[in-house]
Amino acid sequence: MGRPERAADPIGAAPLRDVAVLEALYGALPTTALLDVAIHDLFPGRLALVSSFGAEAAVLLHLVAQVDRATPVVFVDTDRLFGETLRYRDRLTERLGLTDVRTLAPDAARVAEHDRDGALWLRDANLCCRIRKVEPLAAGLSGFDAWISGRKRFQAATRATIPVFEAEGTRIKVNPLAGWMPADLAAYAARHDLPPHPLVEQGYRSIGCMPCTTRVVEGEDDRAGRWRGQEKIECGIHLGLEADGSGI
Repeated sequence: MGRPERAADPIGAAPLRDVAVLEALYGALPTTALLDVAIHDLFPGRLALVSSFGAEAAVLLHLVAQVDRATPVVFVDTDRLFGETLRYRDRLTERLGLTDVRTLAPDAARVAEHDRDGALWLRDANLCCRIRKVEPLAAGLSGFDAWISGRKRFQAATRATIPVFEAEGTRIKVNPLAGWMPADLAAYAARHDLPPHPLVEQGYRSIGCMPCTTRVVEGEDDRAGRWRGQEKIECGIHLGLEADGSGI
């Protein structure tokens, strides 16, 4: 079966900036077909996958690699990640044959200004996330019209209604796994023999920076271990916290 026909208008035209149109045309496609259309037809050369190389990252990375291994993969190293995450990034990159993994880092001057003692996460977790994750990602996505996110509706109440296509500032965000359930992820990973993040078997089901990540117990949602004891449940990337007004 060939690819579904894309909309006749070029990417700069209004219909392809209209997420309702994109959702109607492509939102119900099988995941691989959706990624194929997004990477090759809708946003050719102007789309990146943003990955944390976290607990569920292998599935989406594998799906994208099957479509096009040269798709840019953007990864933010906050300088507060688990060593297991960095080694997992390297392992998956080699295993999947990804050819354009871009590791971003926080601006050294911003860190020196606000986090000289490395304890900003205790004083102001939102500012810490902004400096160490949101701002580097905003810079790394410069030049892209769209990006792929691995969010799923089951992960948290804040994600329960996410669509496949979202407008975010001047960019389009694509959530190809929005409707996937834990059983779907597990079955896909088993079918393709994908290695799990090494911290998953230790009880970490959502893995971010080491100081702000704890194990999750049975009955909690996957992101309950992030910023435990705080009202904060998102780093800011998916809440429209913009570093330069362009949206990420």
